[in-house]
Amino acid sequence: MTAYLVRHAKAGRRDEWDGPDRLRPISDAGHRQADGLVAVLAGRGIGRVLSSPYVRCVETVQPLADRLGLIVESHDALAEGADVDDAIALVAEAARANGVLCSHGDMIPAVLDELARADGLALAHDFPFAKGSAWVLDGPGRPFVSARYVEPPPS
Repeated sequence: MTAYLVRHAKAGRRDEWDGPDRLRPISDAGHRQADGLVAVLAGRGIGRVLSSPYVRCVETVQPLADRLGLIVESHDALAEGADVDDAIALVAEAARANGVLCSHGDMIPAVLDELARADGLALAHDFPFAKGSAWVLDGPGRPFVSARYVEPPPS
C-alpha cells in the first residue's frame, strides 16, 4: 500500500493575486508540472486522488484524475493550516487505495515531520518538498516503513 503526497505545482505569486487565496490557480509552469505528474504517477495503480480544496491543489492533480478516470476528492484535512493529525489519518486511509494526496508547503513537511517522530520514518533533517514534487510513502498506512522523494517534473 502506498500514498503519494504531492505538493501543489507552481502557482502565481500570492502578492500578485487579487482574489481569495483559495482561488489562486497554478501558473503556466504549474500546468506543465501537473501534466508531468501524469507521466510519473499514471502507471502506479492509483485508486484515489485527493486534494486540498484550494484551486492550485485541485488543478495539480486534475490531469492525473482525468487520465485515470477518477474524481478529485476535496478534503479540508489537506488545506493550508489543517490539523496535522487529521491529514495523517487521511494519508493512511488513502494508502489502502494507492492514493495520491495534494497539499501545501506548510502541510507536507508537517506531515513528514510527524511521521518521522511518531513512526520512526527515516528522513533527512532538511528533506526537500519543492512545488510539484511528491513523497512516496510505503507501508500498511501506519506505520509507513519507507519514504522516497520524487523530484518535480520540469516546468
